[in-house]
Amino acid sequence: MPVPVEKAEKRTLPVYLDYPARTEAIQSVSLQAKVTGYLKESVVADGADVQAGDVLYRIDDRDAQTALDQAKAQLARDTAQVEYLRSNLDRGQELSQKGFLAKDSFDQRTSSLRQAEAGIAIAKAAVAAAELDIERSTIRAPFAGRVGRSAASVGTLVTSGQTVLNTLVQLDPIYVTFNPSEKELAAIKGALGKGEVTAEISLPGVAGGKSYAGKLTFIDNRLDQSTGTVAARATIANAAFDLLPGQYVHLRLSVGSEPDVLMAPQVALGSSQLGKFVYVIGKDSTVEQRMVEVGRTDGDQIAVLSGITENDLIISGNLQKIWPGVPVQPLPEKVAMR
Repeated sequence: MPVPVEKAEKRTLPVYLDYPARTEAIQSVSLQAKVTGYLKESVVADGADVQAGDVLYRIDDRDAQTALDQAKAQLARDTAQVEYLRSNLDRGQELSQKGFLAKDSFDQRTSSLRQAEAGIAIAKAAVAAAELDIERSTIRAPFAGRVGRSAASVGTLVTSGQTVLNTLVQLDPIYVTFNPSEKELAAIKGALGKGEVTAEISLPGVAGGKSYAGKLTFIDNRLDQSTGTVAARATIANAAFDLLPGQYVHLRLSVGSEPDVLMAPQVALGSSQLGKFVYVIGKDSTVEQRMVEVGRTDGDQIAVLSGITENDLIISGNLQKIWPGVPVQPLPEKVAMR
C-alpha cells in the first residue's frame, strides 16, 4: 500500500493569543447645521467616501450675506464717525490749551470718540460673525471617511445646533477592541517590552478570507474585577474600507515564539478511546501506531508534545486503508515544517 509521509522536524513556533473582537471607528461625528436656513444642496451621495475638506452640504446663505453687508456698512459709518470725532478732539485740545474751550466740553468730545471707537469694535465683531455664518453655511468633512444616510432633504429648514444632517465615520485606520485576561496581559506586556506587538484580523466564518494587519496600540489602566479582563485595542489598516464599525472579528496577537517544537501534519492525527494517535513508518516499513499528546496548531501543522521523535516518518494519507502492522510503501517524503 503506497502512503504519503511527512518527516517530523523541530522548528520555531510562533506564540499567538486569539480573541473575539469588535471593530470601532477612531472618529465618528454627527454633522449638525451650525446656521439656520434652508438646505440648498446635498453635494455627496449617501454612503459616499470623502476626503477631509470635501464639501458635503450647502445651506442658503443669503440671510448671512445680507447681515454681512449691513455689518460692513455699519463699520464704514462708524469708521467715518471716529475720524470726524478724532479730528474734533484734536481741535478741542488746541482750543482747551488756549483757554477757549471749557474742560467739560473737551471731556464730552473725548467721551464721544471713545464711544465711537467702541462702536467700531462692535461693527467689526458683527462683520466677523456674518463671515463665520457664511463659512458655516458650507459644511465640509472634518476628516476622511464615509458618510451615512442623509437625514435632511434639500429644501428643509435646518436649525443651528439642532438639525443633524448626517454622520461621518473614519474607516482607515480602524480600531479593534478586545479583552485579554489578567494572565494573558502578562504575556502581552512581556512582548511589548521586546518591541511592537503585531495583530492580524480576520472575519469569522470566512474560510481563506482576507486578513488585515495592524498593531497593539492601547491597554487600559485598570482590570475589570467582574470579568478578570482588561480593555485593549489594536489599530488596523483598512485602506479599502472593508471593515466597518461594529463588526465582530477574530483577532490574533503575536506575542513571541517557542523554539524546537516538534510538528506534525494535522491531517495525520487520529482519535480513539485511548486518545490522539498518529501512524508512523515502523520496522520493515510496517505501520506503527503512536499515542501522542498535542499542543497548539499553526496553519496545517500541530505541535506534538510526546509520542514521536524528530525525523519519524508520519503517514499523512490513506489512513482509512491501513492499520498497525500492515506493510506499506512510503511515497517521497515532505518535511512537516514546510
